[in-house]
Amino acid sequence: MKAVLDVYLKSSLVLRIGIALVLGLVVGLVGGPVVAEWLNPLGELLLKLLKFLIVPIVLFTLMVGINQANLSSMGRVGRKLLGFYVLTSALAIAVGLAVASLFEPGNGLELSSSATVEVPDNPGFVQVLLNIVPANIVEAFAKPNLLGIIFTAIVFGVALLKLRESDAHCESAEKLYGVVSGLNDVTMKVMSGVLQYVPIGVFAIVASTAGAQGMATILALGDMVLVLYIALAVQLVVYAVLMRLNGVSLRDFIREARAPVATAFATQSSSGTLPLTLNAARRMGIPQRIYGFSLPLGATINMDGAAIRIAISAVFAANVVGVPLDLVTMLEIVLIGTLASIGTAGVPGAGIVMIATVFAQVGLPIETVALLVSIDALVGMGATAMNVTGDLVVTSVIGRSEEKHETVPENSMELEQQLS
Repeated sequence: MKAVLDVYLKSSLVLRIGIALVLGLVVGLVGGPVVAEWLNPLGELLLKLLKFLIVPIVLFTLMVGINQANLSSMGRVGRKLLGFYVLTSALAIAVGLAVASLFEPGNGLELSSSATVEVPDNPGFVQVLLNIVPANIVEAFAKPNLLGIIFTAIVFGVALLKLRESDAHCESAEKLYGVVSGLNDVTMKVMSGVLQYVPIGVFAIVASTAGAQGMATILALGDMVLVLYIALAVQLVVYAVLMRLNGVSLRDFIREARAPVATAFATQSSSGTLPLTLNAARRMGIPQRIYGFSLPLGATINMDGAAIRIAISAVFAANVVGVPLDLVTMLEIVLIGTLASIGTAGVPGAGIVMIATVFAQVGLPIETVALLVSIDALVGMGATAMNVTGDLVVTSVIGRSEEKHETVPENSMELEQQLS
């Protein structure tokens, strides 16, 4: 038993996750709903462990990152982030519309008169902006409100940086920074332990999802699923071009991004995968002052996979009701979808809210979403994996662009053995 455990711990995390994905799919399809029910608790445990790390890892990583930089560089990185996040979201919607228009998913299907779907209220862009500032820090951490945590980390991180630069408080501030840095190291050590459980949890989640969905569901709306994954593949090509144009090594990126992308695919949670995404950026050599800010923010507002899903859902809905989209409507979807993907950040049921917002603006029936409920998990897996990929792509590009500016040497990578 000990020999088996040693082999497991010493093997590559990426290899273990890959095997877990394949085994989970096979076991789920063979075992069906019974196996799904048995394995569901193991998958829930992984999600809880990852979410358990979100608050400390975002808070301490971002505070330490800010204190390894300066305010001017943070402003420069922030402007680049927003620009790239808007650009990649718009490109993702355009790719989704182009691919869906070519393959036309939904042709031949009819909308049932009894089809209904509950859509959460859209709070509006202004309200989302207001929600960034938590009225209660404890409440923001308890939810957790990721945007609120990011705001808190930035405010206290900048305040700590200013105190370290002052003559009157530099000594005490340095001691406090040492505590925060130490807590960040402790969080990384806890994460190294959680990483060992990731393949087991991934196996359970994939098996549970496959067992609950079954082949019948996959085949029923297979054209929709196939078109989505073709669009995701095209978006990967767009990312590859973007990285090559900015001098990012595709080989290094693929090697380090595999683990968080595979985990995101299984868990369908961008924020839940955040600990692995941050670790991947660390291993790529991206400065902590960049990835500590860009990845938590991206996990909340940068949803390229969801944007592709919006575009394909719109074409699907138009084909179901027999009203093909014209060029003007497609351009409107690009604009509204890009704003919606950012403006619904942190909203429960954000995917449905985004689709409903776009449908309402371009006159498509929201009832068509009911047809997609049965394949929601299959679509969500690919979309979430693309969300995480997009975050890492933008972070890598910005990290490369910042190399010409003065940087602070990074601390040693404590988790080197975990993903090697």
